[in-house]
Amino acid sequence: MQQEQDESFGLGVRHLTVRLSDSNAKWREAYLLEEARIRNALGPLALDIQHFGSTAIPGIKAKPIIDIMIGVPRFEDGLACVKPMEEIGYDYAGTDMVPDDHLFGRGITGETRTHLAHVVEYQGFNWRRNIFFRDRLQNDPALALAYEELKIGLAQKFAESRAAYTGAKKDFIDKVLAEGGLA
Repeated sequence: MQQEQDESFGLGVRHLTVRLSDSNAKWREAYLLEEARIRNALGPLALDIQHFGSTAIPGIKAKPIIDIMIGVPRFEDGLACVKPMEEIGYDYAGTDMVPDDHLFGRGITGETRTHLAHVVEYQGFNWRRNIFFRDRLQNDPALALAYEELKIGLAQKFAESRAAYTGAKKDFIDKVLAEGGLA
């Protein structure tokens, strides 16, 4: 059932690779369904849950992976999320890939990612910077288009290395964040 739903929303990218898809209005619905599952699993531990990343920006190409940010009272509380998140199909990837994020992935199979959940301190630095970046792109179509153009070129160059693709976007993201005093 869950796999069929993910596929009907056009979700899924082979783990560690890059593939962009055209914007899909169903991504918002996919996020809302997943948010409800996570809220049910984590209860009051999740102070807030937000859709972020490129699938949250209408009209731009994105990796068809739903990025979810879960705000908890303290960063250390992320460890209390491991068991409930595993119970709803997420693998815990630890905190090494993204500093101050407890990262969780879910997929159609062990090789395909459909959702990434970042558990961070609510209103902490990572929370504020991710929300700021998302909101800037949602509210500035020219900036969103510039970001999309960058992503298209980088996806071609780094199709087999998601880490290199992500790293190559850093300067653009940092410049946007610096405008908001968040770099």
